Amino acid sequence: MSLAASKPAPGLDGLYSKLTIAALVFFAALETAYFVLSGVPSFFNPSLDFLGNAVGRDFITTWMSGRSLFGYGPASLFDHVIYNNALRVMLGPNFPEHFWSYPPHLLLFTWPLGMMPYLAAYLLWCALGIALYSIAGAAFLRREHLLFAVAAPAVAVCVFFGQNGFYAAALLIGGFALLDRWPLLAGVLFAILTVRPQFAFLLPVMLLVSGRWAAILSAIVVTGGLAAGTYYFFGPEVWTDFVHKVAPQQIWLLQNGDGLLSLTVSSVFFAARLVGLPLDLGWNLQAVVSFVALAAVIWTYLQKRDPLLSFALLVTAIFLASPYLFNYDMVVLSFVVALMRQRGGNSLLDHILGLLVWTLPVSMMLLAVIHIPLAPIVLLAFGGRLLWRLAHEAEDRAAPAAEPSMTSEAPPPPVPESAAPEVTAPEPRVL
Repeated sequence: MSLAASKPAPGLDGLYSKLTIAALVFFAALETAYFVLSGVPSFFNPSLDFLGNAVGRDFITTWMSGRSLFGYGPASLFDHVIYNNALRVMLGPNFPEHFWSYPPHLLLFTWPLGMMPYLAAYLLWCALGIALYSIAGAAFLRREHLLFAVAAPAVAVCVFFGQNGFYAAALLIGGFALLDRWPLLAGVLFAILTVRPQFAFLLPVMLLVSGRWAAILSAIVVTGGLAAGTYYFFGPEVWTDFVHKVAPQQIWLLQNGDGLLSLTVSSVFFAARLVGLPLDLGWNLQAVVSFVALAAVIWTYLQKRDPLLSFALLVTAIFLASPYLFNYDMVVLSFVVALMRQRGGNSLLDHILGLLVWTLPVSMMLLAVIHIPLAPIVLLAFGGRLLWRLAHEAEDRAAPAAEPSMTSEAPPPPVPESAAPEVTAPEPRVL
């Protein structure tokens, strides 16, 4: 499916190949420099890097969640004072503050890591995350496009921070891969995604509007089961403490967090804080953008539209609607950019916007240092362009296809058939 006015820009295949190589070099250089500057890390226990953080940075919280089950109990993770005292006993009195910010049922998946030596657990966490993301992406992407998605700066940033962006991406992509053939299993993946509720925020809207009742029922049942299992294994206090301690803590961080946090959060609200706007105005701006993102998803899925563009719009809307998503969460956006490239029919503007999104996890941090909120600017432009393309897709269907020099074949759709016209491309492999 092509665009009425789209013409392949010459030489872009070579540019994409060079960017893939550059990203792999950046990944290798970043991790090598990090470990060289930090010295030889301890294998069994956490050690400090050259900045005074734990090697693997945020992974310390994931690892501690598992250890807590065999020590002081998981509910203590939600108490900021108790949790940081435990960290400082292990890592020294000057260890920087950490905050637990995940729903308790994440513990059902992370507890085995606490039984492993720290460095082994961190390496397994990253390797397994990249592998799952690659497997999910391979359901849709050909080899060169998959490499472009896996080599993306977002993946390097995610590994550097020891975060879970590749797991969220794998769950979201995998859910869409299964949605037509196995909607109940897709609902299971969407239910697990509730460990990152920011990602799951607009999914129920898409499922309801497109009438995915089996997936909805499955997601509700499995989410209830995860909550009940957490209650049974870890006690009721994990939920009460989460509500009374973690939720207020997250609001406080949104309104007062600074330092690295202000460089890595991509939302309109944090952009308002970055340029010094009052908090009330920042919240109002975020509310307006969130409402527009919600309306865009509803409009997109009210009828059958281009499946790839619809999926890309949904992912972009998720980032615009949430006040608390990070640059390491942009792994799934890297997949979207790779899929748009493979689809073909892109104008030069589409390529520029796509590459801005692909590089955003690093570029947004660099510009945030000088108080330029790049992330919401790029995401709003990208989302607006997607809406324009969706609104003109009737013309796109009638337009001649893009020249074959840019793309080899039409890619399979990453989104439910109910959200798209009839597609002749082969269906994705089952994950």
